[in-house]
Amino acid sequence: MASKPVPPPPIPRLYLATPEVDDPASLAAGLPALLDNADVAAVLLRLKTTDQRTMIARIKALAPAVQNAGAALLIEGHAELVARGGADGAHLNGIEAMSDALPTLKPDRICGVGGLPTRHDSMAAGEAGADYVLFGEPDAQGQRPSTEAIAERLNWWAELFEPPCVGYAVSLDEARAFGAAGADFVLVGDFIWDDPRGPAAALMDAETAIRQGHAAMAGKVEVEQE
Repeated sequence: MASKPVPPPPIPRLYLATPEVDDPASLAAGLPALLDNADVAAVLLRLKTTDQRTMIARIKALAPAVQNAGAALLIEGHAELVARGGADGAHLNGIEAMSDALPTLKPDRICGVGGLPTRHDSMAAGEAGADYVLFGEPDAQGQRPSTEAIAERLNWWAELFEPPCVGYAVSLDEARAFGAAGADFVLVGDFIWDDPRGPAAALMDAETAIRQGHAAMAGKVEVEQE
């Protein structure tokens, strides 16, 4: 009996990282329209470090704009501020930071993790309870793997493990490549905000690139199954 064709995975969704936020007013004003025009699953809030009260106020100022659009708000680091600011979770760098944050975040909030240079680190993070793993972000020296290496890691993870994987894209070409590699989400940030046309146009282009990559991957899978 012939086996049934394996359907392609769902189209990856966008994960939008903000610039470093000092004054949240302009971002809070622009986010609703931005999130209304693209399929953004989550927003990663990068806070300028200052006193806790001020950072909590900034989270509270941005949370409604994100959550009312149906997206999750995650804080980069600062897991201790998540509940107090009304956010949905935190993104941590490295297994040690994730382990320290888990008691604060679980079971009600999201705990994502990056800073996983090896496959062993990635598997350890998944086993420890990470809600997603991120591949491709720059290290402390600003270095990151090649696009091909990141795509290979995403493909490996997607084929073998249950927790979602996220590809950190620094260009439309990378967004397309990670859409084709099996990522569940594609994290986009600086190149969206730096686009001279504005972030709305850049975000729509990123979504299109991801869909193009996914379509190419789905077509390849279909051909291989014939």
